[in-house]
Amino acid sequence: MMNKYYLNYLDELESEAIYILREVHAQFQNPVILFSGGKDSILVTHLAKKAFYPANIPFALMHVDTGHNFPETIQFRDDLIENLGARLIVGSVQESIDQGRVQEEKGKNATRNALQITTLLDAIESNKVDCAIGGGRRDEEKARAKERFFSHRDDFGQWDPKNQRPELWNLLNGKHFEGEHFRAFPISNWTEMDVWNYIKRENIEIPSLYFAHEREVVLRNGSWIPNSEYLQLEDHEEILTKKIRFRTLGDITITGGIESDADTLEKIALEVSAMRQTERGNRTDDKRSETAMEDRKREGYF
Repeated sequence: MMNKYYLNYLDELESEAIYILREVHAQFQNPVILFSGGKDSILVTHLAKKAFYPANIPFALMHVDTGHNFPETIQFRDDLIENLGARLIVGSVQESIDQGRVQEEKGKNATRNALQITTLLDAIESNKVDCAIGGGRRDEEKARAKERFFSHRDDFGQWDPKNQRPELWNLLNGKHFEGEHFRAFPISNWTEMDVWNYIKRENIEIPSLYFAHEREVVLRNGSWIPNSEYLQLEDHEEILTKKIRFRTLGDITITGGIESDADTLEKIALEVSAMRQTERGNRTDDKRSETAMEDRKREGYF
């Protein structure tokens, strides 16, 4: 009797993601990986290494730099690019502001998150990118749950959730007219728990921000917001030192931490397994309205 061959669920997810990355390479002329320095974009980059090994990753990495990043994230990005020998494309939100392309928000809740849209679309157009590969997952947020693996964007960079192409039997259609482009999401079917289990299995290096560490923070809207030069304190707010970690990384002005003692991958996986709130629950930009994420995505957000 022939021996039966089994794949565990992480192998199946890995295989699916690698298939999508190879389809991107086959169907598009100039794809890039959207790299934020967060765990999901790091995971996609790791999968791209596997997909094309022993060759180098055939995609450039594109980072939209808001100017309000965690310093640890930028250092991690630069170290990874050097180790990979990859090409880095940086779109600067500050340059978009200086050029009058966007107007900076004011007030204590000001964020540059929405301003990234214009910078990203400008970078895609100027670099003639026809597919931008992202680390979005369907379990993160309801707007992201509507995404296909290949997400069509019109010639204005906009997303119409009602006008996406069917993907029956994993047939991916990347045909597009000049000026249009696609976003591809190879880890759409992964959950946060899958990501951490895979990172642990593959021993993937991630920024220290994901591990519990002591940091100056301010409690705002139920989240521990890191103290930084960009934070405008209210009279009643107090800077405290807490042992926290971050479940997701964005701008330092909007990324809320959680109190935690999880300082190893094993402890993080155990902690996540007991969570009942999505990892984006501590992102203040998603709390602005019920449809905040979908509104940004329709305009061209990641």
